[in-house]
Amino acid sequence: MGLIQNVLAVIVVLGLLITFHEFGHFWVARRCGVKVLRFSVGFGKPLWSRRDRHGTEFVVAAIPLGGYVKMLDEREGPVDPAERQQAFNNKTVWQRIAVVAAGPLANFLLAIVAYWALFVAGTTTVAPVIGSVTPDSPASRGGLEAGQEITAVRGEAVRSWDEINLKLVAAIGESGELEVQARDEATADPRTYRLPVEEWLVRQDPPRPLPSLGLTPWQPEIPAVLGQLVEGEAAAEAGLQVGDEVVAVDGDPVTDWMAFVDRVRASPGEPLDLEVLRDDERLSITVTPGRNELEEGVAIGYIGAGVEAVSWPDEYRREIRYGPVAAVGQSLARTGEMTVLTLGAIRKMVVGLISPSNLSGPITIARISGDSARAGLESFVSFLAYLSISLGVLNLLPIPVLDGGHLLYYLLEVVRGRPVSEQAQAVGLRIGLALVGTLMLMALYFDLMRLW
Repeated sequence: MGLIQNVLAVIVVLGLLITFHEFGHFWVARRCGVKVLRFSVGFGKPLWSRRDRHGTEFVVAAIPLGGYVKMLDEREGPVDPAERQQAFNNKTVWQRIAVVAAGPLANFLLAIVAYWALFVAGTTTVAPVIGSVTPDSPASRGGLEAGQEITAVRGEAVRSWDEINLKLVAAIGESGELEVQARDEATADPRTYRLPVEEWLVRQDPPRPLPSLGLTPWQPEIPAVLGQLVEGEAAAEAGLQVGDEVVAVDGDPVTDWMAFVDRVRASPGEPLDLEVLRDDERLSITVTPGRNELEEGVAIGYIGAGVEAVSWPDEYRREIRYGPVAAVGQSLARTGEMTVLTLGAIRKMVVGLISPSNLSGPITIARISGDSARAGLESFVSFLAYLSISLGVLNLLPIPVLDGGHLLYYLLEVVRGRPVSEQAQAVGLRIGLALVGTLMLMALYFDLMRLW
């Protein structure tokens, strides 16, 4: 069932992103007087098609990993003299720039609309209160203490751990002091703390900002009560049921859910005698955790069980909501922030500050799409917005075969007063194909390694 959900979620996500991207090209091309021959979502054999009164064929194809807008162009085949003015290659350089740039811009517009909807609908998050500070960590040396609420990172206000993580990821590779503001209680004024860092998170795979600083978020006490079971895994096979509370393992009392998780993870392939409380009756159940190999010689145990959700105290809840007008500015700011973060991550990956193993391909996108869909509409829309921004940024990179490569040619044409030669474009095309092909293979390789 999980695999089916992942596949459906990634089809919806990629379908929306591709449709918006290609519609951007299509819409501007039409308004520039370019004849569009085909608008295709997906590659390969058409599953559905229809033709409008302008002669454009709209297609949904079998492979949902891309799409294209095919325009009338004398460089790709003979054109009827009566239609020469509708050919893309005969449009002014500024019209061609507008048509090519419209695809990535449509992705940014989709992200803005998605964030606007989230801000208007409102989101509920938890206050970024510190649960514990690891001794002799950057947070400890900087003076942060358990119970404080973080209010700003690097001079920018934050209201949740998600926002804090975004600010921290943007600081990858920095050395010196990381400025954090925090207050002891909701009514207190924030104080500034300076956390010493040195080449922070460089080549850490994957980057783990909070543990690297020595911070653990506060959370309410979570009893070891089972909330979900995976069919066919060790917990379900042993006879455990949703609602069971694990009170002891091998005779040792279990204080909370994480204590139980630690015992399971430390016991791959080893039988565990559980004492379980079910409907006020104590039962003894033996379960043998499965073995998950992390790397050579290192493995953790798992039983295929999840914890029952607990409610957070009201004083730790934060609701983020804006009116329709105010949400416009917030959505523009969030889209800009995520764009800068994406560009920064690409730059740091190129110079070696971020490991290339953080590249993600269709398998990881499918998994995260499914997870975000199961987590709720808010999580799914947020992931859709971020992925749309990533697609827009990547397409604007000055690599031939991408929109950014075509824009580079057209900008050179503006500066030089004449088009880039066909020979130079052909060489660029081969280089671009090699670069994009290499990146796709690397992303697929790292996808498979994560899956393994």
